Amino acid sequence: MVHDPKAPVCRGINEVLQRIGDKWSVLVVQILSGGPKRFSELKREILGISQRMLTLTLRGLERDGLVTRTVTPTIPPRVDYELTELGHSLRGPVCALAGWATENIAAIHEAQVEFDAAHDEARAA
Repeated sequence: MVHDPKAPVCRGINEVLQRIGDKWSVLVVQILSGGPKRFSELKREILGISQRMLTLTLRGLERDGLVTRTVTPTIPPRVDYELTELGHSLRGPVCALAGWATENIAAIHEAQVEFDAAHDEARAA
């Protein structure tokens, strides 16, 4: 077996991209780029996310040092989430990616329809 000196770097990159590249993390970072939010606010703003998935996503982002969780001892307790300095450094790329997706979603859907139609015709022939 040949030792590849790039292997540890690739593994590290993969680990980071798995966290910040999943759709829920991207949306959480994008929303928190506007300032701190409570759990319930995040849940309302992220359509389709379950409470469990939001909890897991926030926990992972907190573990990676991208988000802080602040508990205010009230009844009921108030929990706020906010981007850390490291999380703020991710705002630019994440917001750029979200902007690109917004600008190009119609073209992507059109390409998907054309692709599916061409493959349906090929299967029918």
